Amino acid sequence: MAETKQFVVIGLGSFGGALATRLSQNSCRVTGMDSNKESVEALKDVLYEAVIGDARDRDSIAHLPVDSAHAVFISMGEDITQSLLATLHAKELGARQVIVKGVTQEHARILKCLGVDRVIFPETEIARQLADRMTWPNVIDFLPIDPEYSFLEIAMPDTYSGKTLQDLDLRKKFNIWVVGVKDALSGKLEMFPGGQYTLSADQVLLVVGKQEDVSKIASMT
Repeated sequence: MAETKQFVVIGLGSFGGALATRLSQNSCRVTGMDSNKESVEALKDVLYEAVIGDARDRDSIAHLPVDSAHAVFISMGEDITQSLLATLHAKELGARQVIVKGVTQEHARILKCLGVDRVIFPETEIARQLADRMTWPNVIDFLPIDPEYSFLEIAMPDTYSGKTLQDLDLRKKFNIWVVGVKDALSGKLEMFPGGQYTLSADQVLLVVGKQEDVSKIASMT
């Protein structure tokens, strides 16, 4: 039986609350904490454990299972001081992975100095994803791997049908790598297809490359 993943979410506002709820729906064991009683009460039937506490207080965070959780998420709204203190306490108490919602770029730089694993800006990330989907309607999924490289799942252009990957030579033309081909109807996936693999209609290409390169093939129809 797969291990039940355990998470701690500190700050149950709109983002933290939605994150905690989704993790719980994904059958994860989630402990959530907020200083606002109403926010905690709203999620008490969703969370494994709902705690009213002040994230600035080290003892409050010490009572949470931060050292055994797979990750600790910190989402303190616009209160940078509270966010930094919560992060410091979580790191000192042995959190394996700390992911924090950023407020400003200066806030993010301080968090990096504290050794957080990731700083996220939800509004910015969602805006970019929406812009990419609207710009490239044939893109099914888009996943940044790091600041330079991205993974793209794209509906295959009709002009590719009947051609082999060697014929297309996408690595030379676009500097991208085709790591998989999926049949859109059956869902069958061919991983790491060779150069002689012949493409057909209703397939999806899984490619990896630099941002500026994947955007070129994404714009093709």
